[in-house]
Amino acid sequence: MKILYYSIALVCLMLGMAYCPDSDPYEPEYAVCTSVANYPLLKATGYQYVESNVAYLMPDKSDAEFQEHMDEIKKVEARIISCTGFIPGSLPLIGPEAKHDEALVWVDSALRRAGMVNIPYIVFGSGKARNVPEGFDREEAIAQFISFCKQVAPLAQKYNVTVVIEPLNRAETNLINSLEEGARITEAVGHPNLQLLCDIYHMMREDEPASEIVKYGKYIRHCHIAEREERTSPGTKGDDFRPYFRALKEIGYKGCVSIEGRWKDLPQEIQPALSYMQEQFRTL
Repeated sequence: MKILYYSIALVCLMLGMAYCPDSDPYEPEYAVCTSVANYPLLKATGYQYVESNVAYLMPDKSDAEFQEHMDEIKKVEARIISCTGFIPGSLPLIGPEAKHDEALVWVDSALRRAGMVNIPYIVFGSGKARNVPEGFDREEAIAQFISFCKQVAPLAQKYNVTVVIEPLNRAETNLINSLEEGARITEAVGHPNLQLLCDIYHMMREDEPASEIVKYGKYIRHCHIAEREERTSPGTKGDDFRPYFRALKEIGYKGCVSIEGRWKDLPQEIQPALSYMQEQFRTL
């Protein structure tokens, strides 16, 4: 009887180890920032999603005009993980010329339509729109941005979308250039529908260590990637992403890693890029 008991206990222990999270193969889902029309190609290659642009949702057009795009999405059965380019540069959010009211009209339309087609995330990069004008007080700029985000977050919740703030490198904007700065905004807003994106390309450009992903991991909901020097696709020049991938693994990230970069020949480059990322993840 004791032998049977210990045998059962041993089997249960082995099964428990087999399903231990630390022993599970770790790998996120993958996407490419490109036209929704390319989704069938991405899917056939092994990607799970496509990432579009907010302009695709036509925030400034009528619902009737947008319906055509909904028909296209249904036709290709596209799975859209997110949209970039949230706020156009023509709607500044910072400084004496800030246009928050106009921007919120755009935001409401974009988020509503994202909800209509089940897009879970909207990326808040918008470097030009959030740039701090020369001579404008930085603390006032941050306060303006926080105030705007506090109005965006409830709209995102209303339409079941999460807006993720994207820290950008200094060549693209002078406000929110690190995960730390992005996390401060997220904490100040304090709303579950306003979170954070980590962009490995921008992190490398800013010499931001992978450990920052671990530090602010509780806010990270989405991830972008490209190589450091020319924003090429993973594997083109052979950048080592493993420190950043290891950090994502440490925080238990199992969301999407989306390539946002420059392509010379998309159909020829997407498969090697996917294989390169997968190989680096699997060798952690």
